[in-house]
Amino acid sequence: MPKPLNPENKGLPYRWRFKHGAYYYRVPIQQRSSWNNQVEFRLGKTKHEAYTTWSNRVEIIESAKDISALLDRYTLEVIPYKSPKTRKSNLLAVENIRRVFGEMALGDIRPKDIYNYVSKRAKKRAAEMDRALLSHAFTKAVEWGYLDRHPFKGEVRIKEAVKKEKRYIEDWEIEEAISLKPRGPKDWITRMMAAYVRLKLVTGLRMTDMLQLRPYDLKEDGLHVTPSKTQHSTGKRMIIKFTPALSEAFQAALAARPFAIAPWVFCTRRGISYFNPDTAECSGFNSLWQRWMKRVINETEVELKFSERDIRAKTSSDIKNLDDASALLGHADSRVTSKHYRRKPEMVNPLK
Repeated sequence: MPKPLNPENKGLPYRWRFKHGAYYYRVPIQQRSSWNNQVEFRLGKTKHEAYTTWSNRVEIIESAKDISALLDRYTLEVIPYKSPKTRKSNLLAVENIRRVFGEMALGDIRPKDIYNYVSKRAKKRAAEMDRALLSHAFTKAVEWGYLDRHPFKGEVRIKEAVKKEKRYIEDWEIEEAISLKPRGPKDWITRMMAAYVRLKLVTGLRMTDMLQLRPYDLKEDGLHVTPSKTQHSTGKRMIIKFTPALSEAFQAALAARPFAIAPWVFCTRRGISYFNPDTAECSGFNSLWQRWMKRVINETEVELKFSERDIRAKTSSDIKNLDDASALLGHADSRVTSKHYRRKPEMVNPLK
């Protein structure tokens, strides 16, 4: 019987293994000249670093017989060009899929296999992400000439997991939250969070865009920003037109900084941005938000928590014209704005 894989090596590409805090590739004898004549080649400490090193050296797979080989090429050619946060979730999805479908021939997978996979996963949202990645991998398989047609595109309908309640924040709740009193002259966090909420209400920017704002981004004509490029955004640079309200909110944010000469509008006490460009995450700011929201619930009249993203939805909902709301949020398709960000009930006329 073959020796079982160690837990840390499950889901990795063939001939990979993790040891001594890094990923290694066991090089076939006939290929060692291309890998510095090493038996095991060190790829890197992180998966992203390892896949990058591997893709720069390994020959592109010309034919894939099974899903594991398809995932290898997808990991080499598609995932590296996504955002850091998406790369992380995609690599996890690849591991999940490989464990179940890795040895299955490309032409053997059927819609019932996808339904069976999703039904057995406890985390339905994660299962849907895995399904979406596998579907895109098969779309690429058709593009690469492995298959003539996608084996399950348009034939799988997964019921969405229970949706979180779409929270619309009332005006009075915002007023209560930003009126929270600092605990003393050194409590810059309370002042910064209030300024953050004010500026986000005016601009509707995503958290990642808010935390990358610089003092010189506000010019005479308005606030110059490049919305984070996601699946539904334009990714084009835009100018949020100058208004007294925008200027006032921006200046209040600058005044609330704990480090007056920081190159960021929102920063730590050392002047460092809360946005990590390597991971595209804002974990430090998320922690601040949770602590601040706990105080809001305990010390104001607000009874229900609201998330940082709910503020963006409020901005969209409070703009009467859908196209204007979509433009401010940086969406390429107004249907995205309507479906996910417009949270006020629709006003309709009764029968006369």
